[in-house]
Amino acid sequence: MAEGLVITPTYNEIENIEAIIRAVFALPRDYHMLIVDDNSPDGTAARVRELQEEFPESLHLEVRKGKTGLGTAYIHGFKWALRHSYEYIFEMDADFSHRPSDLMRLHRACLDGADVAIGSRYKKGVNVVNWPLKRVLLSYGASIYVKFITGMKIHDPTAGFMCYNRKVLQAIDLDAVRFVGYAFQIEMKFRAYLKKFKLQEVSIVFTDREKGESKMSKTIVWEAVFGVFSMKIRSLFRKNEF
Repeated sequence: MAEGLVITPTYNEIENIEAIIRAVFALPRDYHMLIVDDNSPDGTAARVRELQEEFPESLHLEVRKGKTGLGTAYIHGFKWALRHSYEYIFEMDADFSHRPSDLMRLHRACLDGADVAIGSRYKKGVNVVNWPLKRVLLSYGASIYVKFITGMKIHDPTAGFMCYNRKVLQAIDLDAVRFVGYAFQIEMKFRAYLKKFKLQEVSIVFTDREKGESKMSKTIVWEAVFGVFSMKIRSLFRKNEF
């Protein structure tokens, strides 16, 4: 059995997908990959199918009917991972903003006792490359805001480079997760935090994509800003939802 499953959602990542898959499979540890593609019109899924002939046991593909959000893609992947009995489940972007070699550092943190390992851009200063100052300030400010609202002592609550022990995903009601954009990352950490799981940050360097287009939008930002406050209120008055 593989040491873990790397879930990578994709939409129009034809420029990156082969390189990221080969980078993961070149690591000295045995990780499988699950690509959750939202029916990319650029042929991303078709390229993955071609690569499955080369990596038949370790590369998996799930194609959804349309583009329905990052959060739902990960929930789809989490359920697939649990059905297939993976012990450690990773989140990783397709665009090399997350270095594949850091998967092993996140994995090590979980092997050493963390229930959730978080690839943190802000644990040791600001480790972001090629972002404009406006976006750095927005992201860093959002992290401070989330810490204040939720009470989580996490420097980078919006981080999307993660390793979960399967028991965390089994304990969280995945069907109750509401957010679909980047606020999904906050909600998953908050739900794990409320269930008293150990969340540990691992410092990483985040590099903005060089190929393809960012999926960030104003709707995603507003979901994070206003959604976090409503999530906190619900956790106080509707504890059965969490």
